[in-house]
Amino acid sequence: MGCLLCSIVAFAAWGAHAAPKRVFVVGDSTASEYGPERAPRNGWGQVLQTFLDPDAFEVRNHAKSGRSARSFIEEEWFAPIEDELAAGDVLLIQFGHNDAKFEDPSRYNEPEQAFPQWLMRYVALARERDATPVLITPVARRKFDHGQLLDTHGLYAQAVRELARREQIALIDLTAASTDWLRALGDEASKPYYMHVPEQGQADDTHFSRAGATLVACLVVREWKALDPALGQHVVRDTDCGAPADARALRAAQAHPSRVLRANDVPTVEQPGPHGGPGPTTAWPYFADAEALPFAFRKRVLHPGAGIGLHPHDKDEIYYVLSGRGVFVLDGEAHEVGPGDAMLTRPGSTHALQQAGDADLEILIVYPNKAAPPPSGRESP
Repeated sequence: MGCLLCSIVAFAAWGAHAAPKRVFVVGDSTASEYGPERAPRNGWGQVLQTFLDPDAFEVRNHAKSGRSARSFIEEEWFAPIEDELAAGDVLLIQFGHNDAKFEDPSRYNEPEQAFPQWLMRYVALARERDATPVLITPVARRKFDHGQLLDTHGLYAQAVRELARREQIALIDLTAASTDWLRALGDEASKPYYMHVPEQGQADDTHFSRAGATLVACLVVREWKALDPALGQHVVRDTDCGAPADARALRAAQAHPSRVLRANDVPTVEQPGPHGGPGPTTAWPYFADAEALPFAFRKRVLHPGAGIGLHPHDKDEIYYVLSGRGVFVLDGEAHEVGPGDAMLTRPGSTHALQQAGDADLEILIVYPNKAAPPPSGRESP
């Protein structure tokens, strides 16, 4: 059955096999392998295995830099896959970057006919061997103009989509997914994901750093799981990555905007030790003015000799020690605490905290905000 349904059925059957399913990647420099001498440059195919259980999937990345759908076959880079591809294997196919290079006839494929015809060579072999072909649109370049991301793959990405629709081939629209991700990041914030490496004199908007390759591999697996939800049981990392297409519109419509608050902009409050504790202490009430925030978050510094007195709890509260030392008393039991330690007090317990040593004890505190009064103005019961 040469149809998308067949691909999905094949995907769902992977988990039934004891041996790892082989995933072959064919493509260009955005997916290919790079040695440590090219660090931090990585291709997304190079890190794809990190998302997949090696007992369930074995990734074989055959992508080669500078190749198009045409030159990858004509230069015989596809030959080893032709020799090995077998029933149950998966073939991920991503080209388009080099197919658009009209100045090079050995690579150029016009998008309407030549490009999809070459792509069908890969699809046809996979189907002949009872393997699963998956077409992938080319990953976006990081090309911004006055803050707007430009589409550099238009006709080629569309050709892949139309071929997938016409021939009922499974499709991962990486152009769309990576475009949404880049637009949400913006111009400056997206540079670390590409080969913008000043110490190497590089400002490359096509190839990825390790961070970028990993994120793109995440997008590939995210979209793959959308094709086959059963794949999720074999994915060993979260794929909650990227951004929705309307990320900027959603941000603009927020009733309560997200924001960054600098330490110097937080008004500090000098207080004696809370709950009858000795002083002095200094509090930083972060986001105290944020509307509809369900929790309070603050930093408190207990200066030498200061403490928080013993008090009962009717709510959950978490302390996290940033620096310094102290003694935390929880339900009558004393615990020496230091940097990185965290303390949770649940309703019905009592606790106290006393600074120890010569250095300030700095803690972060999180607890639920009091419920806002109902619209009538009466207090909640």
